[in-house]
Amino acid sequence: MVARRQDARFNEEKSLWRDGFSRVAGVDEVGRGCLAGPVFAAAVILDSNAMWAGLRDSKLLSLKARERLYAEIVGSSDWSVSEVSPAQIDHLNIHKASLLAMRQALMGLSPPPEFALVDGFSIPDLPFPQRAIVGGDRKCASIAAASIVAKVTRDRLMVKLHESDSRYGFDRHKGYATSAHLEAMEMFGYSELHRRSFRPRRLFDNKTRHKDPRLLALGETGR
Repeated sequence: MVARRQDARFNEEKSLWRDGFSRVAGVDEVGRGCLAGPVFAAAVILDSNAMWAGLRDSKLLSLKARERLYAEIVGSSDWSVSEVSPAQIDHLNIHKASLLAMRQALMGLSPPPEFALVDGFSIPDLPFPQRAIVGGDRKCASIAAASIVAKVTRDRLMVKLHESDSRYGFDRHKGYATSAHLEAMEMFGYSELHRRSFRPRRLFDNKTRHKDPRLLALGETGR
């Protein structure tokens, strides 16, 4: 029997509300593992009186469910989104870029949160307290909501970017390393949307490097 996926809970938020923190924000990023496109983060302060059906990590939701929950979240919550470009990712590295995106999303809330619940890692230099929760997008309602807002926002951007450059199929894979994406990169090389510091082994084995000088030259610019 397949276990039923549980909705994310408000346990963390309720504990903080009891301690006097009224504005508790969840924050999460999306796009960390992509080969192309920005990394996005969202910060969300959910209405403590709202009832949320099916609120889960965005990766566990169907497209229809994500879109429904996105509309409900942005229509009834305080929220903010932030993105860090491929060039910034290459300059900073993806871990620092993800932390930067999450920090910017939190600082974009007005008024600012009193406490942040963060998926995975602590964020440097926040002017308010925080709690890092490993697997928070599956456990914590506010972080799950942030994951939905971030993913829907990023997915919509990647579909729009596909309209400008349809060679890579960004509307289908959203920049992740699918076989179709890798095949397109073998054919066309890197675009301006690709992260030069991300070098899949398939593209940079000896055979491919000698076969396609575009990939060799672009790959050598990465860190």
